[in-house]
Amino acid sequence: MPSLKDLRDRIDSVQSTKKITSAMKLVAGARLKKAQTEAESSRPYASKMQTIIDNVTSNISNLENAPEIIKGKENNKTHLIVLMTSDRGLCGGFNTAITKMAKKKIKNIKNSSKNVKILCVGKKGYDHLKREFNDSIIDSIPISSQKKIDYEFAKKISKKILLMYENEEFDVAHIVFSLFKSAIKQEAQFKQILPVLEDKDSDSKKNENNDDSVYEYEPEEEEVLKNLVPQNIAIQIFSGLLENAAGEQGARMTAMDNATRNAGELIDTLKLNYNRSRQAQITNELIEVISGAEAV
Repeated sequence: MPSLKDLRDRIDSVQSTKKITSAMKLVAGARLKKAQTEAESSRPYASKMQTIIDNVTSNISNLENAPEIIKGKENNKTHLIVLMTSDRGLCGGFNTAITKMAKKKIKNIKNSSKNVKILCVGKKGYDHLKREFNDSIIDSIPISSQKKIDYEFAKKISKKILLMYENEEFDVAHIVFSLFKSAIKQEAQFKQILPVLEDKDSDSKKNENNDDSVYEYEPEEEEVLKNLVPQNIAIQIFSGLLENAAGEQGARMTAMDNATRNAGELIDTLKLNYNRSRQAQITNELIEVISGAEAV
């Protein structure tokens, strides 16, 4: 049975932890509002951009002569997975949910006798995958090196991806991120970003908000897409990063709230044990005094 000193030390330790988790909850809550606003503001633009891409693609008359960035390559043997997670932990199962989906997709692709390359954006994704898929990871880009997540950061990543595609280092590219729903709910997403036309073996979902309007383009649709596709890749990556940022803060706020509540319950239990031990010690001392008095 722990001594009274051990129980006091434990209570002090848990109280210190409770102060930390409570402060982290408040900080995450303050950051969540801004991150949520940015994520929600990016959605209409990203969605409309994807709708325009889908519309232009559907109007291409001769897909056989379209550029590879649109129609894809003959053999989709190598897939690039752009895994977007956070750099920091203490956010519950946020990063685990994203990497769990990534692992599932990677295994499915490999089981189809295809190769996988992984580009990690965020340290936690690399930490989760390095043991099992270290040979497939080609690079890891930390997010904490950025003062803030902005479009230029996403553009640098998209340029790297496009350069790899032009150098024929992969055939199909996907991004994995977490879609922010609320502070207590985030959903892992798997989306193809290259080529424009979905891989016939891909199980990622098409955008459901297709625009049925018919447009005439000048220059031809292929030329329009050559300019739009690189921008769309950067936008989709930027939107995914913003969704992740909001999800991370929401998950951290929830996790720290639970930790603070659990710490409070543990402190109550420890104090109860402390009082019981102290009461038992006083009772024993009284018994000893009384026994000594009777002996005299």
